Amino acid sequence: MSLSSSGSGFGSGSGFGLNTDVDSYSSKSKGRPPSSATAPAKGLGMQLGKTQRTNQFLESLKAEGEVINEDVQPSTGQVRAVAAPLTDPITLTVEEKLNVTLKRDGGISNFDVQGQLSLQILNQEDGLIQVQIETSRNQGVIFKTHPNMNKELFANENILGLKDPNRPFPTGQTGDAAGVGLLKWRMQSGDESMVPLIINCWPSVSGNETYVSIEYESSSAFDLQNVLISVPLPALREAPRVRQVDGEWRFDSRNSVLEWSILLIDNSNRSGSMEFVVPPADASAFFPISVRFSAASTYSDVKVATVIPLRGGAPPKFSQRTQLITENYHVV
Repeated sequence: MSLSSSGSGFGSGSGFGLNTDVDSYSSKSKGRPPSSATAPAKGLGMQLGKTQRTNQFLESLKAEGEVINEDVQPSTGQVRAVAAPLTDPITLTVEEKLNVTLKRDGGISNFDVQGQLSLQILNQEDGLIQVQIETSRNQGVIFKTHPNMNKELFANENILGLKDPNRPFPTGQTGDAAGVGLLKWRMQSGDESMVPLIINCWPSVSGNETYVSIEYESSSAFDLQNVLISVPLPALREAPRVRQVDGEWRFDSRNSVLEWSILLIDNSNRSGSMEFVVPPADASAFFPISVRFSAASTYSDVKVATVIPLRGGAPPKFSQRTQLITENYHVV
């Protein structure tokens, strides 16, 4: 498949733009559009268990004048880490976007990973550098350097540097904290074992009720953060009756969506389930299911080994940010 670099954002003038979107790899969202959460009716909403007692404790502290910083719950929008202000002279960001379509009866119809390594330099004096990286031996990952990069240098030594070594990288704080894109990659697969999170949904009608059992199974390759599984429901007058849940749930009554959230999936909870009951409904009413999460590791395992100063001297200080996020992840 052709890996066009048309969306890399390099323009005239300095030769570098600051558009970091992987435009040439993007795909449109399918399925239900993301919905904003609405306030649940009285007696409905998120069932919190231990978290509810924690919230009551926090409220009591607030009443006593304590200032409390609370974590924001994941929403139905794209899960994305909020970038902290840059403090190091050089910041390198590795980001992968995951597009997956799972079949409700098993198997996958789409698995696509789009990645990018971006560079941001705060001070002009640090612009004359090259970046030594390390990658996994995954043969399914196809890399493509920016046209202004020295392709032979990358192919032979895994070093990202400009074709003209006397030319500095652009510098300065910009509105887009991701910086300038240096390297893109893509991976596609039909192997279901590559999927980090499998969702199984089993609706069954019994009498005047529909019993829906949902389970997740997570790969041991990733620890998933802020997992949100959004299940569409038939139009309901009241919230579904949730009989069992590993995690927390919330009913979005305006959009008739049941949101199942798990703050962290790691080796302590690689599988989990939820069961709820609604009035009689066709099985298709509970699809497509939308899934959101993030992770601190990636498929390419791209890492920055060191930053090489071309004027000599000690390697400059740098920081690296790495994340995997879902762009479109559905069960259909």
